[in-house]
Parts: sequence; structure tokens; C-alpha cells
Amino acid sequence: MKISINKNIESLTPYQPGRPIEDLARELGIPNNTIAKLASNECPLGPSYKALDAMKKACSEMNYYPDGGAFFLRNKLSKHFGIDKEQFIFGNGSNEILELIGHCFVNEETSVIASEHAFIVYKLITKMFGGNLIEVPVSKGLEHNLDAMVEAITDDTRVIFICNPNNPTGTLLSQEKLDKFIAQVADNILIVFDEAYAEIVLDEMPDTFEYLKTKNNVIVLRTFSKAYGLAGLRIGYGIANQEIISILNKPRQPFNVNRIAQIAACAAIEDEKFVGEFKDLCNSSRNLFVDFCIKHNLEYIKPAANFILIKVLNGLDIFNKLQEKGIIVRPMQPYNLPEWIRISYGTLEENKKCLDALAELI
Repeated sequence: MKISINKNIESLTPYQPGRPIEDLARELGIPNNTIAKLASNECPLGPSYKALDAMKKACSEMNYYPDGGAFFLRNKLSKHFGIDKEQFIFGNGSNEILELIGHCFVNEETSVIASEHAFIVYKLITKMFGGNLIEVPVSKGLEHNLDAMVEAITDDTRVIFICNPNNPTGTLLSQEKLDKFIAQVADNILIVFDEAYAEIVLDEMPDTFEYLKTKNNVIVLRTFSKAYGLAGLRIGYGIANQEIISILNKPRQPFNVNRIAQIAACAAIEDEKFVGEFKDLCNSSRNLFVDFCIKHNLEYIKPAANFILIKVLNGLDIFNKLQEKGIIVRPMQPYNLPEWIRISYGTLEENKKCLDALAELI
């Protein structure tokens, strides 16, 4: 192409999400409902019950633009968390807020720190805006090595990403470790706590909201995609002090969060019953997968959320063979973990189908 391309974009490799059910169904020539998609950490229960009701009632309103300031959702979350309403920003998924952070704080004169096997979008965002990504090797058990991340800080470091629980490893950092870490990071570095799975954590989730009271360089990201089953609507949010929120709003596009997503999220935040049922399913699923790994002498990482990382020697081979059986998981080559696969928890029936197939293959 004769048109000159931005040099930061030219070398980017697009993010590859979990394979869609419809795609594999066409390839195999089988119905969609015979395929178990356990690849994208989605909620197998469907959308939040309250969100589903709200969406059905709101369909006739879709001729109107959404509220660009998300007034009702902002107030709902403010009341739910006891945090000032001006401390929220909303995005087309929390991924959009990651991109806004890139727009505002990353350039060719800055560096960004992330863990070696953390969410790959951090790498894409840094590269997109020309920053220098410092990937810090993990500690034992594929957990973030926070001490090493502190040591990796340079004079030009502007952002540190902490994914907790971490995707794709499933590891969870403790309150004690985070307290020690945050006390060592200078105030001129933005610390991003990416907490997509916070509501369904099966162990003790650290309270990063406390840092918002005393630190001006912290943003906490959350989403409605996981615990509330609204992945298809793409709605997430960030919480920080008003100055950071004001800066992030500068490059944010108008109407970036659609109307029906805002309505669904307002209803979902009150659906404790749904979240409780999903968390119970995650807990029983974790026990099922862990017992399987122990029985078959497979190495695994203790999972804190709705997925598990399992070592199968050749992740891509197992991924392909499971697809032939109508099961979609996630190979981990993009995360430099070629011997591993990540499996999202599905329904109990889907979990059993996956484990039966995996038992045959190993």
C-alpha cells in the first residue's frame, strides 16, 4: 500500500480472542448447541436475570442515543461502592479504558511495566502508542513478582499494570503483597489494578478501593462481562481520583457506551442472586478440574476465578484435538506458555464433556 502507516501500528499483531462457536460449527458441520466454548472466561449461565428483564423492556428505546455521561449507572455504582460519582469512567468494555490510558500516559519517551504472562492487551497498548514495555519475569507458581516489578522501575516509567486475578494464569495477589508494593511506587507512576474477575474470586479478594483514599496515582478497572454475563454488551468502568478521570475523558469518544448496555448494567449491579449462583458454579467447577488434574498427575496453577491453567506438554495440539470433539479451549502460545492450555468453566455438563475428552487425549 502506498499510504504511509503509523510505524507503531505497522508491526502490531491483532489480539486473537477465543474462537467463536459459530466458526467451529461451520467447520465441523454440526449445530451450535453441540459445541462447548470454554475459551473466553465467559459466564455459562447467560446474562444476569435482572439485566435480561431490563433489556427486554428497553428494546423500544434504541432509537435514542445513549447518555454520554452514563448518569444513572454512575449514580448506581457510586451508591453501591460508596465512592463519589465523579470518580467513575465508563468504557466499551474495560479494554477501552486501557486504550484511554495509553492515549493519555504512554508515548515514545515512556516505559510501561507488566508481568511476563499478564493480559496480552497491555503489550498491544504499549506498542500502539510507541512506549517501551518492560516485561518482568514471574515468580514461583506463575505469580506476579511484585518486588521485581518495583526494581524494574526507571525514570521514564509512567504506568504499571497489575492484573489481579491474573489472566491467563489465574493467580491472585494477596492484600499484604499489594500493600508492600504500592508503598514502594512513586506518585508519578499510574498503577492500574485490572480486576475483571473481582466479583467471582473464590479466595479473599484484596481491597484496592482503600488505595483510592490515600493515593492519587491509582485506577481500578472492573467489568460487567464476567460476573454479570454481559460480555456481548461490552461495558466496563474505571475508578480513580477526579483528576485522572478528567484526563481520561479527554480522548474518550462521545456515546462510547451504548444505551442498552447502560440499562443492563444498572439492573445487573443489583443482581446478587445471579452472581452468587455463578460463584457457586465456579467453586464446584474448580474442585472438579483440580481433582481431575491431581488424578491424572497434571500440573496446574491454583485458580482464583472462573478458569484454570493446565500443563499438557503441547497446548496447540491438545487445543486442535479438542476442537475436533466440539470443545473450544485456549492455547497459550501467545503468552509464551506453549505447554499449557487455559480452560474456562462452563456448565457442569460442558465441564464433564471437556474432561472426558481431555482424559482420552492425555
